[in-house]
Amino acid sequence: MSDMVACKVCGKVHAEEHLKPGMVGRCARCGSTIAKRTSYSLHLTAALSLAALILYVPANVFPILRLEMYGASSENTVWSGCVRLFKDGDWIIAVIVFLASILIPLLKLLSLFALVGASIFKMSRWKMQRTWIYRIVDSVGRWAMLDVFVVAVLVSLVKLQKLATIIPGAGLYAFTGVVVLTLLASASFDPQLIWETEEIES
Repeated sequence: MSDMVACKVCGKVHAEEHLKPGMVGRCARCGSTIAKRTSYSLHLTAALSLAALILYVPANVFPILRLEMYGASSENTVWSGCVRLFKDGDWIIAVIVFLASILIPLLKLLSLFALVGASIFKMSRWKMQRTWIYRIVDSVGRWAMLDVFVVAVLVSLVKLQKLATIIPGAGLYAFTGVVVLTLLASASFDPQLIWETEEIES
């Protein structure tokens, strides 16, 4: 008996077909995409993850903002911001910024590399665990801190424009690249590759 899949838009039930990479399954009633397979998924995910990993270093080394006030200037990185928040007693915010801006992006990249590597070498173990890893990576993307940094920069520009000059640093652009590339890498990974080996063996 073939598996059945329902369209998420109109609810029509279809017999699930095995799609090859590059193919898209559409609903016979409304034309919505039911399932799709991404061509060159592993290559694309690996390339985007590697690019994000390269940008991860300058995102945490270079300053996010440069503040110039009355002839004096100061530069702040993500790490220095976490340290400053911790010293000022805002340790909860410091932990949140550290997790969302430093630790979680790195764990997401390492997880994507692990998923790609396991699929390339056609590992037959820990399929359920790898599926959970993919779900976590895919769901964590919506909690990216890019919007927080953008709001922080805009607030600084508006509130301090008469007192100081706020210049976005290279770290902000690198961090933006990390967030965007990581989201694209997660979206380009085809989760069916995790279970494809089992289907071929059976």
